[in-house]
Amino acid sequence: MPIPRRAVPLPRARRTVPAAVAVATAAALALGGCVKAADRPGAGGSGGKLDVVAGFYPFAFLAERIGGAHVAVKNLTKPGAEPHDLELTPSQVAAVGQADLAIYEKGLQPLVDSAIGQEKPKATLDAATVVHLENHGDLGEGGSHDADPHIWLDPVDFAKVADAVSAKLQRADPAHAADYQANQAALDSQLTALDADYKAGLAQCQRKDVVTSHAAFGYLAERYGLTQVPISGLSPDDEPSASHLAKIQDLIKTKGVTTVFFETLASPKTAQTLAADTGTKAAVLDPIEGVHDPSRQDYVSVMRDNLAALRTALGCA
Repeated sequence: MPIPRRAVPLPRARRTVPAAVAVATAAALALGGCVKAADRPGAGGSGGKLDVVAGFYPFAFLAERIGGAHVAVKNLTKPGAEPHDLELTPSQVAAVGQADLAIYEKGLQPLVDSAIGQEKPKATLDAATVVHLENHGDLGEGGSHDADPHIWLDPVDFAKVADAVSAKLQRADPAHAADYQANQAALDSQLTALDADYKAGLAQCQRKDVVTSHAAFGYLAERYGLTQVPISGLSPDDEPSASHLAKIQDLIKTKGVTTVFFETLASPKTAQTLAADTGTKAAVLDPIEGVHDPSRQDYVSVMRDNLAALRTALGCA
């Protein structure tokens, strides 16, 4: 694997939880503690498999790929849903308490943090303790001093989280350690190849500026020598001001930007309007916070789709 960068830990990005969501999840947390053990998901119902819960798709992907036939994985964020706005049902809270392993990133989904703190699963893995979160600075308006949580969009950093997941599974289930190690090695090979393809595919491009809906691509941009130009900050719900949009319009003209990227889980309206106003194309660059149909797409395939979109937009040889 390429040698990962070193970074100084910084405060993690926080997001205000909508009041209704907070109240609903608080009720779910209270009810979760009242569910009988026999009624909890996974209580004798996983066929001897480890019960793993994941905060959202990238971590569920790692658990499924590395755990294989020895794990039963529950993604707390349903396919196609925005993970930041997650509400937890009583059964989901109970599943957290019953889990042999919970994989999450502290600060990204505060209500998952609360459930883990209250329900205390047997083991946990906070991805932010594996990869130090960085401040990428130029985040448009808002969040410019917050640490970026989107570590999974750098295949090198994601491989570090994969290795940590493998170590947790081996510790929880030493009888199948060899299988976890083999699955980890196979996934590491895929991520290494993905990193190599990104390096080669983005090495010779006419342009380097990537205009995106929100500031999700800082780690990817840093890894491969690109410049992220976000319309919104770390939160996809941030509303850019007219002055900020005017600055991006000027940059599009002066840098010869051909494409404004929108994403799959947030409204594309602002990005599409900006593209129309500047005579550029609008295209998808997926932050892989959720996959609509995991049976048809996975992390690796979406990352390769992203590479193809970037190569087209940036005029890469």
